[in-house]
Amino acid sequence: MAKLYFHYSTMNAGKSTILLQAAHNYRERGMEPYLLTAGFDTRAGAARIASRIGIGADADTFAPGEDLFARLAARFAAGPCACVFIDEAQFLEPEQVWQLARAVDDLGVPVMCYGLRVDFRGQLFPGSATLLALADEMREVRTICHCGKKATMVVRQNERGQVLTEGAQVQIGGNETYVSLCRRHWREAVGDRARG
Repeated sequence: MAKLYFHYSTMNAGKSTILLQAAHNYRERGMEPYLLTAGFDTRAGAARIASRIGIGADADTFAPGEDLFARLAARFAAGPCACVFIDEAQFLEPEQVWQLARAVDDLGVPVMCYGLRVDFRGQLFPGSATLLALADEMREVRTICHCGKKATMVVRQNERGQVLTEGAQVQIGGNETYVSLCRRHWREAVGDRARG
């Protein structure tokens, strides 16, 4: 039975590594996965999913406003597809998450989404919020704070290492830009201002 999955965490937890391993397992068993990632995230190169540990794979990309149900229906018409893997799922628009849910229901294909839950301000990404509402199964991918506790938050820093508390929700970056922290250390880093 096909399901919509959401594997979520903070930065540097290994989401892309897990996605790539799962896709490899499908291929190893003679089944074809379909990989998608956000088109504007080109840190690993255009149309590529890569992990910090050095593994990667080519992927198709999705863009804002794109109808992902139509995209997946066209992909399935072109040949067998055992599973859909989506990296950087926090960048999906809410309507696109509904389209993925429809693909699960109407096309009978499992869709595995991997992404961040919250941004550097502690706010849900719209795509993640919709995945939390619609996913049949959710799995937390864990990483740790510098204190050893589970990291659930992320801070954004500038080039001098100063924590930023304002700015656009989306800014592509890696270890030079984001640091994963437990809630307590995130609160300390952002000045423990009242959340509104």
